[in-house]
Amino acid sequence: MKKTLLVFAAASLATATLTAPVQAGCYGCGVGAGIVGGLAAGAIIGSAIANSQPRYAVAPGYVAYDGYAAPGPVACPGGYWGRRPVAFDAYGNPVRWSRPRYFCP
Repeated sequence: MKKTLLVFAAASLATATLTAPVQAGCYGCGVGAGIVGGLAAGAIIGSAIANSQPRYAVAPGYVAYDGYAAPGPVACPGGYWGRRPVAFDAYGNPVRWSRPRYFCP
């Protein structure tokens, strides 16, 4: 939700900058305002992308399993539960999963 709001804010800022009326005696003001608006929108979108990365890398072949509410068996900050698909249907969708396994990065 936060990312969506940031994108809409950046889009509205860019729209407001591009549609602002230019004064009769100022020929470079529109270009300068467009550059400033573009830099601000780039900073907002770039920070949203940079903060959206996961805090851990899931082990190869496993999927992070957020539905398991049990705490970790060891004191490991950033640890997570993961499962691996073991059976698939005719369309390639997983239908059976392995037991949950705790990963400590």
